Parts: sequence; structure tokens; C-alpha cells
Amino acid sequence: MEIIRATTTAERAGAYYVRIHAMARKHQIPLNVEFDEHDTPDTKYIVIIDNFLPIATCRLYPIDNSQIRLGRIVVLPEYRRQGIGSLVVKEAETWAKELGYTSASLESRDNKIPFYESLGYVADLSQKIEGPTFTCYRMQKNLI
Repeated sequence: MEIIRATTTAERAGAYYVRIHAMARKHQIPLNVEFDEHDTPDTKYIVIIDNFLPIATCRLYPIDNSQIRLGRIVVLPEYRRQGIGSLVVKEAETWAKELGYTSASLESRDNKIPFYESLGYVADLSQKIEGPTFTCYRMQKNLI
């Protein structure tokens, strides 16, 4: 497996491929909902490749000078439960630290909270976010 910090169009396309196949298609999410205002030319993406196939992704974008948001953390279904989700989140956190961010936040579906807690994130159950496709909760982690 190869971990890529996507900087080219082809690498970014890998992130989009994973999101379309694992989320938009599976959950019937329209593309204009899956790809939102946070998917910009400045957005950073981690992509994990197995041979030539993109299998996992995470996007990163700043909230302010100290906090970054991780999002659209997706692993193709056939690659789940192999530690790849943890790998993509840890690489995103490493990149965020290198960029000078001291904390990371994300929005987790309720059934994924234990996974993110295992990575050190703390859920704020008062921060319920009703989205167009899922109900999520804000989670936070200090990166220092």
C-alpha cells in the first residue's frame, strides 16, 4: 500500500473515486451533496492506494489558524476492518501537525464514534449535526 498526499489532479481523482464508490453510490448521495463547498483547489486529501487502485481517503481543511477539520474519511467496503481507516486518519493528523495545526475536529456518524474514540477523539454529544444524509456528532482531538 502507498499513502499519498494528493497534489495532482490524478491523485485528487483517487479521493473522489473512493467517495463516489463507497458513499455516494452506496447511500444514494447526490454528487452535489457529497462534493460540497469544502472541496476546493486548496483542500488537502490523503489517498491510500493498493497497487493502482485508490482504496481510502480523507480530506483536510482549516477551521482557523490552529484547528483543522478532517472529513469524508472513507475506506472502500472490501478494505474495511484492516486498519486502513486508522492509517488514513493518522496520516492526516501527521500532515496537519506539519502544517502547524494544534487540534483536529471531525463530524462522526453515531455508529462510528467508538472508532474515532480509539484514535483519541472526544465526542461532544451536545454538538449534534443533522445533515442531509446522516446525523453526526462533533469530535475533537489535540494534536500536540
